[in-house]
Amino acid sequence: MNHVNQKIIDAVIAKAEKVCPDSLALIGVYGSVATGDEYQKSDLDLLILIQDDEGWKLGTGFLLNDSGVGYDIYCTDWNGLRFDAECHHAQISKLMDSRIVYVKNEEAYDELCKLREQTKLFLQSEKRFQRVHELIEKAKISYANSYLHEGLGQVRLDAFGVMHSLLDAMMLYHGVYFRRGVKRTFEELANLPIEEVFTNTLRKVSSSKDISELRDLLKSLLLYAESHIQQEKQKEAPSLELAGTYEEMYSNWRNKVEEAAVNMDVFSAFMNMCNLQEMFLDISSEADIGTYNIMEEYNPDCLEDNVRIYDQYLQKYEEVYKKAGITVKRFSDVNEFAADYLGN
Repeated sequence: MNHVNQKIIDAVIAKAEKVCPDSLALIGVYGSVATGDEYQKSDLDLLILIQDDEGWKLGTGFLLNDSGVGYDIYCTDWNGLRFDAECHHAQISKLMDSRIVYVKNEEAYDELCKLREQTKLFLQSEKRFQRVHELIEKAKISYANSYLHEGLGQVRLDAFGVMHSLLDAMMLYHGVYFRRGVKRTFEELANLPIEEVFTNTLRKVSSSKDISELRDLLKSLLLYAESHIQQEKQKEAPSLELAGTYEEMYSNWRNKVEEAAVNMDVFSAFMNMCNLQEMFLDISSEADIGTYNIMEEYNPDCLEDNVRIYDQYLQKYEEVYKKAGITVKRFSDVNEFAADYLGN
């Protein structure tokens, strides 16, 4: 720890004693100073953990003219650390790697250690894949925005959004996080089983001067990331838990597709066929029910075809029902239904 950094830490401690003696829990050092990656103009990254709103008074920002270095002294509360512990991003070195240099509250230090252990377990669990998919979706939003914007500068910012989210997604997918700064990004990625096409595309984005090229590069990044993170999830065999899904598919949309054909209502046909497709996709994400490519066969030119397609897939799904030991309940009229319903 050089004398400038130590002087800053000492000043934070002294100010806490002066203006908010009950607020400061501990101080940690992370970033280049902690990793040994600092250079002449490195700033100081501090974890200043505070316990109440009075502690925000410790935050400040300043420049040192003699060294030409700028400093931003941020405070962090428990809400911020717990958010990081949920791994909504892969920039969690502050939480995980801060070298603790001052402890005012031993209980807070113990709680920090527990939070680190919880985060390690999260990174090793399948729960992290939910975060990965959230980040992929976030990247897609930035990608879509790149088509809504016309200026090169704004599209570059959209590209930054795509890359930032995808980098976090790739790290979390492999159960790790970024420990070092941006300049070490590719070194950290090199430790993962990621092909050079991905890292080379990242470099191309940063040097591109053409909007169309940028959009194409972003698409390549997204397609690669989605392919890379595909989880071969062990699906359950069809079971009694599927009961009611066939009937729901029939009652919700089947007759609406038929009605759309009668009325030549292409929009209604499209929307209801999509609803059926979405339900099959939802079920197939958990259960091994086979493949249902309904929207590949959807026919906007002959709406009667869609009724046939709908019934064809319902028939296929009824076979899944039978394998699961489920029988579709069919009654000749409502009286028969009522008798059966009340009798059981």
